[in-house]
Amino acid sequence: MISTHTNHKANLTPFAEKLNSPLTKQQIKVLQINLGRKCNLACTHCHVEASPKRTEELSPEICEQIIQLIRRFPQIETVDLTGGAPEMNYGFRPIVEAAREQNKEVIVRSNLTVYFEPNFKDIPEYCAKHKTRIVASLPCYLEDNVDKQRGAGVYNDSIQALQWLNQLGYGHDPNLILDLVYNPPVPITEEQFTLPPQQEKLEKDYQVYLQEHFGIQFNNLFTITNLPIGRIKDFLHRYQLHQSYLKFLEDNYNPATVSNVMCRDELSVDYLGNIYDCDFNQMENVPAKTAEGENITVQKLLEFDNLDVIKTIQTRPYCYGCTAGSGSSCGGALLS
Repeated sequence: MISTHTNHKANLTPFAEKLNSPLTKQQIKVLQINLGRKCNLACTHCHVEASPKRTEELSPEICEQIIQLIRRFPQIETVDLTGGAPEMNYGFRPIVEAAREQNKEVIVRSNLTVYFEPNFKDIPEYCAKHKTRIVASLPCYLEDNVDKQRGAGVYNDSIQALQWLNQLGYGHDPNLILDLVYNPPVPITEEQFTLPPQQEKLEKDYQVYLQEHFGIQFNNLFTITNLPIGRIKDFLHRYQLHQSYLKFLEDNYNPATVSNVMCRDELSVDYLGNIYDCDFNQMENVPAKTAEGENITVQKLLEFDNLDVIKTIQTRPYCYGCTAGSGSSCGGALLS
């Protein structure tokens, strides 16, 4: 049954009004690149709305521009590859290799099941060879919850993939970091609105369960709040929960998280070469701007010969998702 709810739009405070001062960039250290929308899964919580039917991906021209950025700017410490399944989209290997040649950390955000697709069965060994950090989606340590969010059989494939990665050294070799990501279930009633549980405690629960049942080791668990973007936004609208969920996030706003939000030292790049403050703004088509109000692209950053051209970060109501409770980012909770 679809519930009906009061429209909370009138009393939702603009995020910028919660701040004591505008949200500003620090020196850029992270380049997060969405290589495209192609994926072998179509998860219910995917804010990118990726699927096997999507064909959008990086072009050779934009790939070369990104590699120029990586080579030109020593201040970039981390190159963070996402998608879709980043491994399936054009540019994955050239960017991994260019970043590792510059001794930058490379993060691959993997759904794990891509390892069992034709033409991608060498990915675990490839990642181990290049010492990429793998951040893998496992939204619960129990089978039923994972398959509900991500599709039948995904849990068993994920477990096999994690065991495979462990055999290659991931999870215990200090050069082969394996992190897991938890997302809460997508709510269908207001009573189901929830923030992720305390990250350190849940990490221990994951470690105990996966070790006892499957002999799996991993390094860190990241808890990530569901932001009302992409499929989650569509789902919330279908149940008339979108505004009330935003209000729930606002009610849990924690000002202590603001100084740590991920958008402050990262640039998000889409497969067309456009620049955003974060991955969420990318999905909502809210481009990053110069102080003069000009939209920024990879090409323009190369022309400026400067990564630090953004002063003020573009904010929207869904920013409450990153600043609610213990905070949320691509690296998990912002506060312990």
